[in-house]
Amino acid sequence: MNSKKTIFVLVLPGLAVMVFAILAPILLSVYYSMTNWSGFGAKTFVGLANYKEVILQDKTFWRSLYNALILLGVTIFIQNVLAFLLASVLIKLSEKLSLLLRTIYFIPAILTVVVISKLWVNIMNPNYGLLNKVLNSTGLGSLAHSWLSEPKTALGAVIFITVWHGFGWALLFYYSGLTTVPKELEEAALVDGAGPVMRYMKVVIPYMMPVISAVIIIDIIACLKQMEVVMLTTSGGPGNMTQFVAYHLYEQAFKYSRYGYGNAISILFVIIALTITLLAKKFLSGDNGND
Repeated sequence: MNSKKTIFVLVLPGLAVMVFAILAPILLSVYYSMTNWSGFGAKTFVGLANYKEVILQDKTFWRSLYNALILLGVTIFIQNVLAFLLASVLIKLSEKLSLLLRTIYFIPAILTVVVISKLWVNIMNPNYGLLNKVLNSTGLGSLAHSWLSEPKTALGAVIFITVWHGFGWALLFYYSGLTTVPKELEEAALVDGAGPVMRYMKVVIPYMMPVISAVIIIDIIACLKQMEVVMLTTSGGPGNMTQFVAYHLYEQAFKYSRYGYGNAISILFVIIALTITLLAKKFLSGDNGND
């Protein structure tokens, strides 16, 4: 067998997987997005009508995208910052204490979404939930709410549950990254008179940028395709206050039997996700296009 045939045989399995598992479904989704189809029976070709409806008339789509971006902002600027700071503290502790605390913080991450959603639905229940009982017993009864069903608190409650569930993963990534920072670099900065804040700003964070970039890219994908917590806690309500793109897509395609319309949402969703991911990657890599 010559070298070209050998290369072809080696590449063929991977190429076949890519074509049938990735490329073909995307192309089929593009085709279905241009049809008025319920998932059964005959299809009616409607061209770009579904895309026009999503972009120009579907307020729920834009609301769900707005909610996803709010979740992304909270995840990047609050969850990640807290996880990084906590990882910086844990790495300074003794190994036993650090291991104990890391285990405790990671417990929510290993629980299934069903378990954590049910847990917080019960805690936030307005009638028998622990949260309102604690507020009432401590004289803060005015702060008690029907957390998951009131318009002004529902989105915040869903975001809190999602961030709480994912905090352990962010902490794990940052702690693992901090263990790889060479002590020599920090010691050299210390000799040069750099304080703790300056050492982190000039040495640790630049060294950790590949880890930080990876975590943020994972966060972007996870936030945009958020669905499970929404489905298990609020089902997108009250109204559409806690609607997210993936759940809106699911409802249109499988609950309302608008399979073609759901595919149009999915294609726009992929385009938006790729755009945000590429912009974030470009920003985090410091590539300003001058090279």
